[in-house]
This record gives sequence, structure tokens and C-alpha cells, in this order.
Amino acid sequence: MLGFTSLSYITITVSFVGGLLAMWHLLLRHRDYRSAAFWTALIILSPLIAPLLYLLLGINILRRRGRHYRSAIHEPWRDPVPEHPLPVSGEAQLHQQLAVTLDRISRFCFTHGNAVSILHNGDEAMPRMLEAIREAKCSISLASYIFESLGIGSEFVMELKAAVRRGVQVRVMVDDAGTKYSWPPVIGALEEAGVPVRRFMPNRLLLRLITMNLRNHRKILVVDGHLGFTGGMNIREGNMLARKPDHAVQDLHFEITGPVVGQMQRVFAEDWSFCTGEDLEGSLWFPEIRHTGQTSAMGIVDGPDEDLEVMPAAFFAALNAAREEVIITTPYFLPTQIIMAALRLCAIRGVKVTILTPAKNNIPFVAWAAQTLYPELLAVGIRIFESPPPFDHSKIFIIDGTWSFIGSTNWDPRSLRLNFEFNLALYDPDLVARLRLDFERKLAVSREVTCELLEAAPLLQKLRNGFARLFIPVL
Repeated sequence: MLGFTSLSYITITVSFVGGLLAMWHLLLRHRDYRSAAFWTALIILSPLIAPLLYLLLGINILRRRGRHYRSAIHEPWRDPVPEHPLPVSGEAQLHQQLAVTLDRISRFCFTHGNAVSILHNGDEAMPRMLEAIREAKCSISLASYIFESLGIGSEFVMELKAAVRRGVQVRVMVDDAGTKYSWPPVIGALEEAGVPVRRFMPNRLLLRLITMNLRNHRKILVVDGHLGFTGGMNIREGNMLARKPDHAVQDLHFEITGPVVGQMQRVFAEDWSFCTGEDLEGSLWFPEIRHTGQTSAMGIVDGPDEDLEVMPAAFFAALNAAREEVIITTPYFLPTQIIMAALRLCAIRGVKVTILTPAKNNIPFVAWAAQTLYPELLAVGIRIFESPPPFDHSKIFIIDGTWSFIGSTNWDPRSLRLNFEFNLALYDPDLVARLRLDFERKLAVSREVTCELLEAAPLLQKLRNGFARLFIPVL
């Protein structure tokens, strides 16, 4: 048996070595200096526990097996970006520079001839998605962060099962962490139904502990290779507002047709290859896609691998290009310091900036931290509104009445750096006009946040918020 003194020496040695290794990685590899400063202080103050936490939460060790797909994609360093990514006519001429910038940031290129329909809440989105699955003839690709097995989720299981029985090739992928949100997990129900399904990064002891903070937050459904659905909506009973669920959630989802659906399918295929080693190729998954509308669209892939911090760069570029108006709807508002600076500069140069976020958040700690960021935005004329329940999970970003960004990314450190996300950059004034109507409807019933309101908050609330702010780098 080890004596107390020997155990103490071992503990001190392990702490010292662990601290040195963590500091070595911080100094040489960690890209965010503010996050690095947070971890450095934590390691110095708690040399026994902090290195372990840094291993679990602070290091990205993920390597993707789907890299070989990159050779099939028009990456900006392989093919020159066209001088005019948007159609060379009318108002689009004024927005070519932002299009060129986004084309260089993303590894996808702009496509034209797409059509986008807005689906409000699960009441509109879920029946339309189920109808598409019911009508599938060749293939179905479905990725979701959360996929409940009960309620509306059970209807998806039944339709996917029916699709498999009639000979449709089906592939379903659910994030491992997302399966923990409901019981029983949907994986068992899908497997029992004969549906090919995989968890994204399943729990495998130490490996999963090290990567537990990396999650596939993408929401993608592609049917027959040419009909797509994406946005921020999970497959949850809470989205079905007409059914009056216990924990109601507002959200927006989008039905997409046109060439950009091929990019959505490509992203799913990369993730599926990573999970299974199976390559999805050929006309079954990637048919020729005809033009269906007037929307110019491009997929933007973001994640803690080769696509690290692509979406923050796209957000920054869009804010820098804004000349008239910026509209942001997000459930979690904890932007990076660079994006905070870009928002402030928008307001300083006369751009009207409006932010809408929920008054009652499903993650209170995030909302407390967010309130500490408001004063510096309010000081330069940015307007911030809080929407009443039910909780609004929508994610919309609009620039100058012409550009919109839709998808799974929230304005917080987890989405902007840790999660695997998928978004679409869309150039379509008509689509933006429809999104504005939804935004203005919500704004009409929301409460505006003012400096006076923040100052009048109780002292204990301010201290609570200040404490929450300390953890922004890891929220």
C-alpha cells in the first residue's frame, strides 16, 4: 500500500506534469488568446483539476476521415473565384464584393436558380418533411442534433421505416450528445425498424471524454438528392406548438430546391463517411439538379476540423459589408470580441443594427452572461429586444435587405468554434422581405432592453451576471 507521503508526491508530480503539458499546448496551439488566458489562470489556480478539464474541454484533437471528399469540391485555393459570383444584372451588381468574399471563405461556390420556402415552427416544417419522406423514390439523408423517439419523432421513425420497406436507400445520423435529450433514445427505435442509423461520435470511453465538447449540430434532410430541408429545428415534440407541448419552442426551418441542395448532400455524405466509412456517391445521391427559382445560394460549412472558424469569418465579412441595416435573431448571443467590434463599427458608421433574443432562455447561465455584453452595444445605438415565451430558437441574420444567412449556427462560442454547423448564405431580396415580416411580427410583442433597465437591475443580479461572464470562453 502507498503511504500518505508517497501518494502526496505522486499527486504533486502528476499535477506538475499535467500543468506543464497543458501550458505547452496552450502556448503553441491555442488560437484564441482570451480563452488561452482563461485556461492559464485556471491551471495556475487549480493545477490538479484544471489540466484534466483542459483535456476534456479545451483541446480539439478531432481528425476527419472524410477529407478525401475535399478533392471533389471547388475549394477557393484550387479554382479561381469568379469576378462576379452573382448574376451580372440589376441590384446584384452592388453586392458582388461580399459575394466574392464569401466565395473565398467557403469551400463551396455560389449556385443560382434555387428556391427557398420558409416553414414556421414544427406545425409547418414537420408535416412537410414527413410528406417528402413519404414521397421519396430513391434516397433519404437525415442528420439532426436532437431526434426524439416519442411524439413527432415517432412519426418520423414510422415514415423512415416505410421508406426502407419500399426500397428507398435511407441513411440517418444523430449526434451522440443529442440522443441524451430524450428517453428512450431514438437509435434503438430506428434500428428495430431496420433503418440504417449511426450516432455521430458515440461514447467510447476515453476517446469520447476527450471529444465530448464537439457536437454535430447540423440539421439536414435531403430527399432523392434534389429536395432539401435545413435550418435550426430539431425533431422534437416541443416544436409542435399547435399540440401545446410542455416545453414549447418557436423556430424556423426552410425547404430548399435547386443546385445548392447538392452541397447539402455533400456535407451529409462527408459526415456519414466519417461515421461509417461508407461513401455515398453516384446519381442515387447526387443526381442532376435543375434550376427552380431566383435565389443565389452557397453552403457554408463550419466545424472544429478543416472548417474551423469559417462561419465567424463569414459573419464578420457580412457585418463589414453592411451599409444600411443588420438584423439578428438568435437564441444565444455571446459573440466573439471580433464580432462584437464589427457590430459596434456597424452602428458607428450609421448602420441600423437590431438584435432579437429570448427574454426567458432555456440556458439561463448563457442569458446572464449575454446581459453583460449589452451596455457596450447600446452605447453606440444598437437596439436589443427580448421576445416573450415560447422560447425562440430561430437563427436569422439579414444584411441590407438583400442578404440572409440561415442554418444551425448560434451567436455563441459553442456554435462559432466547437460545433459542426451548416448554414446557407442567400442573396434574394424577396426572401429577405418575407423574413423581415416574421421579424417585425416578433419585434412588435418584444421588450426593448435599455441602459436604464440594465442599471435598475438588483445588485445580486448584476453580480450573478458578472460571474457568468467569466465563463464566456467555455460556454
